[in-house]
Amino acid sequence: MSTVELKVPDIGDYADIPVIEVLVKVGDSVVKEQSLVTLESDKATMEVPADTAGVVKEIRVKLGDKVSMGTVVAVIEAAAVSPPPPGGEGLGERVITVPRESVKASPPVTPPPSPQPPAFAGAGSTPPGGGSYTADIECEMLVLGAGPGGYSAAFRAADLGMQTVLIERYATLGGVCLNVGCIPSKALLHTASVMDEVKTMAKHGITFGAPVIDMARLRDFKNGVVKKLTGGLAGMAKARKVDVVRGVGKFLDAHHVEVEITSGTSWDMTGEKKVIKFQKCIIAAGSQAVKLPFMPEDPRVVDSTGALLLEVKPER
Repeated sequence: MSTVELKVPDIGDYADIPVIEVLVKVGDSVVKEQSLVTLESDKATMEVPADTAGVVKEIRVKLGDKVSMGTVVAVIEAAAVSPPPPGGEGLGERVITVPRESVKASPPVTPPPSPQPPAFAGAGSTPPGGGSYTADIECEMLVLGAGPGGYSAAFRAADLGMQTVLIERYATLGGVCLNVGCIPSKALLHTASVMDEVKTMAKHGITFGAPVIDMARLRDFKNGVVKKLTGGLAGMAKARKVDVVRGVGKFLDAHHVEVEITSGTSWDMTGEKKVIKFQKCIIAAGSQAVKLPFMPEDPRVVDSTGALLLEVKPER
């Protein structure tokens, strides 16, 4: 049998990601797509799956190690697939000759009915409660919304061997948290913390001048942090063979969703529609800011997304 090195797949711009959990040990038998280790970046937790089945012969990483794309996680002895012996040969059967006159006719035996396939049986079947629609895409698990809850659920479903589709209206995965919430906020808070910490150096005899803030470069820094994380999620979805469909989903019945395809930096409708047929569904639509009816129409009134755009420099 041959040995195969299992490596960290393409995970976008991620590098030096710490290993927070090793899920297998030497001697374990693993199947294809089984998770080997868990990695944790600034916000996203991801698992590295095995791309080949076999027996673990060596673990190349340990808790706390930092890995990047191409890092060898484990070495396995690939499982060999042996063809079945033809005609039962080699299984210990003997051929016995019976005289023809001793053979008596037996009444025909009606074979038992074959087991029926599960509810998810392809394009020709309609699940209970489902309408008649022509599906463009079919899957076992549909996840509506690609925020931290949605993409985590989709990745886990794929790791368990389910054919998974993930619907997201925006161009990047991660939802509010990674794109316009936690991550950009933390990036800016870190910058502010460093600026404040520099002031404390005066007691050490080192004094700096007043900071000069370049809003354009500050915005580029913040956007770069977001792009790194969301790009990593796209890489993880690709590695797990999760089919990402960009658009706004609307349920047609208990087993069909119509997706209005979107494009652009926001979620502009293209007019194109796709119907997805699914067996199971997880709704992780998240939330968004609402416009309070008593608030005046004033450009100074912004929500969290508008504040993080950094289009103007605050006076204080």
